[in-house]
Amino acid sequence: MTGIAGSRWLAVVAALAALNAAFAQDDEDLVVAPDELVFCTVCHGVQLMGNRELESPRLSGMDAWYVEQQLDAFKKGWRGKHGEDLVGMEMQPMAAALTEEQIRTAAEFVSRTRSPQPPVTIEGDAEAGKKHYNSCVACHGVDAEGNEALGAPGLTGLNDWYLVRQLSNYLNGVRGTDPDDIYGMQMRASTQLLGGEEAIRDVVKYITTLPTN
Repeated sequence: MTGIAGSRWLAVVAALAALNAAFAQDDEDLVVAPDELVFCTVCHGVQLMGNRELESPRLSGMDAWYVEQQLDAFKKGWRGKHGEDLVGMEMQPMAAALTEEQIRTAAEFVSRTRSPQPPVTIEGDAEAGKKHYNSCVACHGVDAEGNEALGAPGLTGLNDWYLVRQLSNYLNGVRGTDPDDIYGMQMRASTQLLGGEEAIRDVVKYITTLPTN
């Protein structure tokens, strides 16, 4: 096994090894995945800390309502169907196989997990990003804390590379184009205001400076 496939296989093996080590520690604070959702930790890591090698983002502590919303979006094919969204295309059939009850269980599991905050990995101009973020405040809040009533998730505590990728997906029409995906279409329209990849990196850089919950 060589190339990309070999690298991804090695990353999966490493993730499983880390998972086994974590359970061996018998940590009382460790949130154990329900049996039918253990496969989530293979890509997303122990306590859903994320795995850059597999391009799987940190999910720890994400609001349950948003997890349900996005798993539903994958299940309905609003996400993960575009030919350029290779990672989304891996996630889509997994979500499609979940029942509504399993989606609720997964959302609760995600919201209860805890892991270290991800490191800052991107370069950008935070001051310029702060100005760009003015167009995000109305929905995502001053400190990017999110707003359930508006369907806007919290943005802090996410991997910066993942935020960049998703904003780029919105900008390029890879995400948020299905007419039934109301929130996705709103995000796609908002992302057009940023105007380009440099602005995306700047606004994400600014988000990394905001306090985390």
